[in-house]
Order: sequence, then C-alpha cells, then structure tokens
Amino acid sequence: MTTMSAERTAIRSQSAAEARQAARAFLEALGQPAIGREQADTVVLVVSELVTNALRHGGGAYTLRLAAHPGAIEVAVEDPSPRMPRMRTPDLVDGTGGFGWHMVNDLAHRVVVTPGPEGGKTVRALLPS
Repeated sequence: MTTMSAERTAIRSQSAAEARQAARAFLEALGQPAIGREQADTVVLVVSELVTNALRHGGGAYTLRLAAHPGAIEVAVEDPSPRMPRMRTPDLVDGTGGFGWHMVNDLAHRVVVTPGPEGGKTVRALLPS
C-alpha cells in the first residue's frame, strides 16, 4: 500500500460522530483489500476514543489526522490542552470512565503523546492495517 493521508478538522463539536464518519470515509477511500473489517472497526473505535477524550478533557476542540502507511494506520488527534493523558483505574461503580486510555494502548502498536510548540498536544496511535 502506498502512503496516503487525509485530514478532517472539527472545531467545538459536541460529539465524536463526525470524526467516526471521517475515519470510515478515509478507510473506504483506501480501496480493497487495504484494510480488513476488524481492523477498520478498531481504527474507528480508537478515533472515537481519542476524539471523545479531546472533547471532554481538551477544551472541546480537536484536529483529526489519519494516514495510511504500509502495514499500519496512523490516528493523530490534536487538542489545545497541555494536560497529558494518564492511566487511571476504571470506575466500575459511578461510570466516570477510565477504560479508554487502557484500550487505546492495548489496541495500538504504539501510542505517542507530543506536546505542542504553543501548548496543547497531539496523541498518535499506530494501528495494524
């Protein structure tokens, strides 16, 4: 597979639905058999989780970038908060979360968080294709 990239930006969105739709469209544009159904579902799940975290903890704005590399899909979500993601114990009682960051790290080959030059951060997950 040759390297292909696409970008989708949503500012002040209230849900991750637009990001999931952009991820599905990106993956469909790669053609067949670029990525299997299970891998595509994993990419959409990780996009949804990272964007939801950006909306919830990053000030409500995000930039989503997707790139296809040989054998991998890169998901990058940028938000304006300098606060780094952290592992926490999942809340099984009050439903306050704690599952997503564990899940992203389990599904990805690699996860990297890079502070932005003027604040904020970019969270990148490299997923198998």
